Amino acid sequence: MTVTSFRPRQEPQEVARVTSTAAELLEILWGCASTAPASVSQLRVLLVLEHHEGINLRTLADSLASTPPSTSRLCDRLQAAGFVERVVSPADRREVRLHLSRRGHAFLADLRARREASLSAVLDQMSAADRGALVRGLEAFCATAATRIYDEPQASGSRTA
Repeated sequence: MTVTSFRPRQEPQEVARVTSTAAELLEILWGCASTAPASVSQLRVLLVLEHHEGINLRTLADSLASTPPSTSRLCDRLQAAGFVERVVSPADRREVRLHLSRRGHAFLADLRARREASLSAVLDQMSAADRGALVRGLEAFCATAATRIYDEPQASGSRTA
């Protein structure tokens, strides 16, 4: 190994600190791309439904670490806004399945397009090599985070709305 190829090992705590800073900067950049008319909590519901079409209310509440009544109220507001549809399960009429409506899908697509547009000015100022490294790192992070969020059972803990 040559001295020029030596890179200090990035400890998880340092990577977490830098990632947290990046998330805060993203929030500022995305301030121009408002989530209105959905609140941040409602946006979380839409994102979970996008990955788990047909999820039931209890499973959704568990994935949000919330209570079924709080989650139901969030879904009531999203349904009233036309973003969510409730469908009675064909297997059990007492169970309701939640789906994103066309309007919900369109809202998420529009939000993503506006967020991506706000990032372009920053990314255009980065070198191609730095953008490539960022993409590789973010793809690995997204794959790991998605597995943890969407595929693993939720750890028990406090429930919040």
